[in-house]
Amino acid sequence: MLQIFKSLESGHLQELSLKTLEKGSWINIIDPTPYELKVISSLTDVEPDFLRSALDDEERSHIDVEDDCIMILTNVPIIREEESYDTLPLAIILTKQYLITVCLEETPVIADFNERTSRLFRTFKKTQFLFQILYKSATFFLRYLRQINKLSDEIEERLRHSMRNSEILRLMELQKGLTYFNAALRSNGAVLEKLLRLRSSRTLEGILDIYEEDEDLLEDVIIENKQAREMVEMYSQILSRLADTFSSIISNNQNMVMKFLAAMTIIIAIPTVISSFFGMNVPVPLSENVNGFGIVIIIAMVASCISAYIFWRKHMF
Repeated sequence: MLQIFKSLESGHLQELSLKTLEKGSWINIIDPTPYELKVISSLTDVEPDFLRSALDDEERSHIDVEDDCIMILTNVPIIREEESYDTLPLAIILTKQYLITVCLEETPVIADFNERTSRLFRTFKKTQFLFQILYKSATFFLRYLRQINKLSDEIEERLRHSMRNSEILRLMELQKGLTYFNAALRSNGAVLEKLLRLRSSRTLEGILDIYEEDEDLLEDVIIENKQAREMVEMYSQILSRLADTFSSIISNNQNMVMKFLAAMTIIIAIPTVISSFFGMNVPVPLSENVNGFGIVIIIAMVASCISAYIFWRKHMF
């Protein structure tokens, strides 16, 4: 999918076509075809490799600089399924005339820049728009982290009452999402630090022009990214300890069940042993007694009760 937008002076967002492409436009490319990549490359003079960088879902965050453009590849958070969190590479390419975003899927970060929010950004202010995208990505990381924290509290509450496999699997899914977030935020942090160092680069004049208000926005992005990293590390430790705790509880419960079953096996075996003794095909006590069967039953019951009392005192059940 290929979309082209340009901010108007009135604050609205105008959608353009390839034939009406203007300076200061934002070109948004989602899961592009080879033909779309070829067309955009010829119109904007951007290397095809730059445009294809974000199409590898395993690509790490980094910055590539050419003579006439710069590519910032960052990882943004997404929700693939319910309670399944992941990250996806997003390439933001700045030229002297355009800002281009390339991604494999439509993400909430880019989707949030639309007609409804058009008054908050300007496509022709490329550097500021770049930092706004990065800031939006950091805020979505924080939003999803708060969701993960809330979900982990719900899972913990359910696990206190029922040790079901589904809840433990949900916990593992959240841990996996935090692992993806941790790796993405670390590499994104390195990209932000590099952007901070590039602010005075003369080779990027006309492409990455950072003004005072842009520096403040970049610093806000760095602060939000660091906060998200700290939250990821904290929540990862909490989930890890929570998983270890419930693993110990499950193991302890299993031991208690095995103790109970062992005690019950011994208690049930006592009447069997006594009845087997008196059932032998040889002369045994009480064999001539009319009440012998009842006496044997009473002996077996008394022996079982004594065993049960001893096990109860030893907290076997």
